[in-house]
Amino acid sequence: MNDTATTGGLGAVLDGILWLVQNIAMAFYNLGYAISHPHLWLDWSDKEAIMRFVYYGGSVEFFFVVFTAFLVCTGIGLWRNGFMWGCVRVLEGFANTVGRFFAWAGLIMVIQQIIIVFLQRIFARPEIVIGFGIPLEMDISWWSEELKLYNALVVSLCATYTFVQGGHVRVDLIYSAVSFRTKRVIDMVGSLIFMMPMAVIIWLYGWFFMWRHLIVPNPSASESLDRLLMKSRALRWNVETIGFSPNGFNAYFLFKILLVAFAGMVFIHAVAFFYRSFLEWREGPESENKYLDKDSLGEGQEAFEGTH
Repeated sequence: MNDTATTGGLGAVLDGILWLVQNIAMAFYNLGYAISHPHLWLDWSDKEAIMRFVYYGGSVEFFFVVFTAFLVCTGIGLWRNGFMWGCVRVLEGFANTVGRFFAWAGLIMVIQQIIIVFLQRIFARPEIVIGFGIPLEMDISWWSEELKLYNALVVSLCATYTFVQGGHVRVDLIYSAVSFRTKRVIDMVGSLIFMMPMAVIIWLYGWFFMWRHLIVPNPSASESLDRLLMKSRALRWNVETIGFSPNGFNAYFLFKILLVAFAGMVFIHAVAFFYRSFLEWREGPESENKYLDKDSLGEGQEAFEGTH
């Protein structure tokens, strides 16, 4: 009986390895086919193309395309450090660019809140009108609830930017007491074991959650491609516009989109952080923060940087 269990366990492991290798090999074909046939998933005038986009966005095939790209880039980076440093600079630059742009949402939120207070408490106006020609006119409660969108923009799209800048609050139990290279090993393990899987899980849940608030019939993660293509015959856009109050903010579908964007950016930055940690581990302390584009408050303000 023990021999049978051992044989069965070994067979399961071998089957898993074979499945992994097959999916990695098929990733090259799947990517090439998707690039050479964009009309099958980007022509959204075709309902079947929309369903293909929905299916493959949360599919095993898409995961292995991304995973294989990571393996290929890592392999090239192991051969040439310069290539991996280039990846780090591009990916961190992406996080910084997006974060610095959407960080202005915090200022807009404050200004809008001040306007709401003045119009509501001093001028007793029930609505705010913005624009020329055909203005955007919404109730005060709509603009008040919309403030949550600015918070969501900052949280979801500035998270990786804050990570690059070293601005996240951390609880340090052993990190500061270990050597430089041990820190880099901890960072690499954290990227692979925590950041990447967490981002993948959020993406998989968030992807179908988002589409269930954009189209009907509602797609499900458990449905096959053939099943979704059959449902595409009845497909129509049904963007969620339900608010918490009759005149309140009614674009909560944007929060679902931001959830997916957050997961994608965290995964991308997990790759960048893994590469940076590996390169600093390989090259030693002299490469610490190499090419790191950190914000500065100006000359003479170094003591306050990282505290804002």
